[in-house]
Amino acid sequence: MNSTTPIAITHLGLCTPIGQTPQAVLDNLVAGNIDGMQWRDDLLFERSVLVGQIPFELPQIPKQLAQFDTRNNQLALLIAQQIESSVKQAKQDYGSQRVGIVIGTSTSGISTGEQALSVHQSQGEFPQDYDYAKQELGDTSQFLQAYLDLTGPCYTVSTACSSSAKVFASATRLINADVCDMVIVGGVDTLCQLTLNGFHSLESISSGHCQPFSQNRDGINIGEGGALFTLERVCLDKAATEHAAIVLSGFGESSDAHHISAPHPEGRGAIAAMQAALTMAGLSPSQIDYLNLHGTATPKNDAMESRAVQQVFGKNLPACSSTKPLTGHTLGAAGAIEAAFCYLLLSDYNRQQYLPPQVWDNQRDTNDPNLPLVSSATQTKIRHVMSNSFAFGGSNASLILSRKLSAAESQLANDPQGINQNV
Repeated sequence: MNSTTPIAITHLGLCTPIGQTPQAVLDNLVAGNIDGMQWRDDLLFERSVLVGQIPFELPQIPKQLAQFDTRNNQLALLIAQQIESSVKQAKQDYGSQRVGIVIGTSTSGISTGEQALSVHQSQGEFPQDYDYAKQELGDTSQFLQAYLDLTGPCYTVSTACSSSAKVFASATRLINADVCDMVIVGGVDTLCQLTLNGFHSLESISSGHCQPFSQNRDGINIGEGGALFTLERVCLDKAATEHAAIVLSGFGESSDAHHISAPHPEGRGAIAAMQAALTMAGLSPSQIDYLNLHGTATPKNDAMESRAVQQVFGKNLPACSSTKPLTGHTLGAAGAIEAAFCYLLLSDYNRQQYLPPQVWDNQRDTNDPNLPLVSSATQTKIRHVMSNSFAFGGSNASLILSRKLSAAESQLANDPQGINQNV
């Protein structure tokens, strides 16, 4: 293998408000199912709030790893168990020192710290098992390294809402530098009072269901969830013999630093990130079949993103939608979760090639460029998919995932009528 061999996404694990298995997530994604959005009255100090909530029971942290016992790590454990067998195989093939971990998060174990503070306020001391390290941003990546018994590079990217999109770029650099043969990437974030009340103080929390790109949008819904991927260089001719291989064909990163919490109004950083991803992938804008928008439903983000997308794609605007009305904005995990959605759209799970619909009130903001938002039950050819993640401080990332056709698909593409098939 060399640096010209594409980097493939070889395995996926995930847990979101709309499912914890690939098929369940895909089915709910293309159905526009919003059942994962639930009202909670224990997160905001002033009122109830609608959030994307994990409805599944989470596994217990093993006793020997008790120092990592947080809800964020319980969620990471559930997801890691889905890719554990492939990681074990990689340790045999490459050695544990050649398998890296790069995780994006913005909350880590903060909810555990909030619970400990509540105990301190009522009893005058912290619980005996409380350790501040549990809420440090690096805790989840360190937990995964300990649980999977790996010794390769291990670190966390925390750039707010672009965190777990940027990990794909970090992993690519580790592989290209011949430091790793496999890198586990992804993001995990869980609900906590700190982020909910922080966004509420910015007047950015929606009063109900968020409405991306609507003239009635009034802010975000926050959610929780996570996704983990294994990235490796593989021989695609072999990998795609029976099933399609999905590759990380491009990424773009930028930092416009326009404002600490507001994006550049014309989306300069967003434009740069999307253009860089297209250049790296060697694709023209017309070749992108679907764009997963950052689409937070805040007035400034959606206005900026619609302008940036129009600038990059011009007359070749792809079908697009924001999936945050289904899961909430999962903050540091959003890039990974939405990359997982894109992976599933390209995968063999999506044989009917459906796109996820835009779930909103259909009231377009006429002050912003009109994007071709996906309606329900839309099917199209899907080969190349882009996912956008934009964050506080002007940290921007765009990913492009592509489907490498299987041998059977390649034959059908070259001979759609089956003329050359043996009979």
